[in-house]
Amino acid sequence: MRSPNENVVAGERALGRRDPVMRGLIRQAGPADLGRRRNRSHFAELVRSIMYQQLAGRAAAAIHARFLALFGEGLSPEAVLAVPVKRLRDAGLSGAKAASVRDLAAKSLDGTVPLRGLSRLSDDEVVERLSMVRGIGPWTAEMFLMFQLARLDVWPVGDYGVRNGYQIAYGLPSMPSARELTPLGEPFRPYRSIAAWYCWQAVHLARGD
Repeated sequence: MRSPNENVVAGERALGRRDPVMRGLIRQAGPADLGRRRNRSHFAELVRSIMYQQLAGRAAAAIHARFLALFGEGLSPEAVLAVPVKRLRDAGLSGAKAASVRDLAAKSLDGTVPLRGLSRLSDDEVVERLSMVRGIGPWTAEMFLMFQLARLDVWPVGDYGVRNGYQIAYGLPSMPSARELTPLGEPFRPYRSIAAWYCWQAVHLARGD
């Protein structure tokens, strides 16, 4: 059985053989950075995703650090629910984010979001379960699939960066809508996650990042 990284390499080779635009992006951007962030538990990664929503990186990192400092014995759903909401707010969480983190904790414990069994669910099932949590939508669930579960065939058509990158890479006169981008991903199956990553890189390359 291949490791996640070996699967990514195989996907890069397949995309490079079948699509000259992808081949050029792969050469310019280098290996795709997918499936390499699994040093955090599923719960910790989802909490981090909630923390970083709609915030600049430094502000989100500071709040996230203060939040983690509340859990000296380790972050867990039980520990989150044991902390009063006021302490979460004092750490910098907004009311909405405090409610989201607590809802994630509660749904992790009642089985709505089966943390230990998420890796056994299909992509659609993972999105469906995670989207039941307050503050977690399809985009967050798709990022979780790509970077935490190392799923290789996710095509996040609602992501502005992917749509913008596709336009740049393929020289389109306008940015495709989410609906228009959906069929454009079909030639990349079963490696749409990798293609999406290279669409992001197309934006960075165009800006000279």
